[in-house]
Amino acid sequence: MLPLEHIILFLQKVKITESILYPINLSDKTALVFGVANHRSIAWSIAKTLHTAGANLILAYQNERLKDNISKITEGIPNISLIECDVSSDKNIEQLYNEIGENFDSIDYIVHSIAFANKEDLSGEFINTPREGFLTALEISAYSLIPIARLGAHLLEKNSSIITMTFQASERVFPGYNVMAIAKSALENSVRNLAYDLGKKQVRINAISAGPLDTLSSRAISGYKDMKTYNANKAPLQRNITFEEVANTALFLCSNLSTGITGEVIHVDAGYNIMGI
Repeated sequence: MLPLEHIILFLQKVKITESILYPINLSDKTALVFGVANHRSIAWSIAKTLHTAGANLILAYQNERLKDNISKITEGIPNISLIECDVSSDKNIEQLYNEIGENFDSIDYIVHSIAFANKEDLSGEFINTPREGFLTALEISAYSLIPIARLGAHLLEKNSSIITMTFQASERVFPGYNVMAIAKSALENSVRNLAYDLGKKQVRINAISAGPLDTLSSRAISGYKDMKTYNANKAPLQRNITFEEVANTALFLCSNLSTGITGEVIHVDAGYNIMGI
């Protein structure tokens, strides 16, 4: 083995950067996270991981009822701000960014982890989806990403990152997922189009396609337990994923290790998406 002083001299000569030698450091960075509802939210797992890496957090909550939940899980944690925002209103989104602009110089990361469909539209046959339910799912789960990106673009720093959450039902049939599958398809196409528009600002945007996770939202999906069991049995890793694995992927996508990646859908599903049978 080479003496330590020789190793240090070698690293100095080849100019290895600290980002390779040490863990990801997001100190002095600010992350805006949409979608934290409780401690079992994917958004909360991502927010915690970004915060652990040093980022300041802004958590956008929909209403006062959800604020109570978020206040409890963030109590005593420094460098976290809570701001109300109903993403069904462009005016509300604009007000959110105005408030952020008054207190922060810029935003480095935006996490869009928002999805909603009427419970009755997540069971039975897709053919029975009503017009109102279809439009509601598309507006909240897919369209909301567009004004969030557009109205916040002026606050995004160069080399900023936007992340949204999707699911493989965007391209395959998962009975019971129904209208949400259509919303995820629209969301993924929005990511590709936004990647083109935002690329001019050197802002990248990607989607994480996560496997089944036990969230409040997943309970509303009929057949979810079967979906989870099937995933674990068929995935190459022969298991389901964890919240931490999704959060670590988000951390990678926020960091400078991913500066050449945009417009992508990255699967975090123990490999289930590659299987044909």
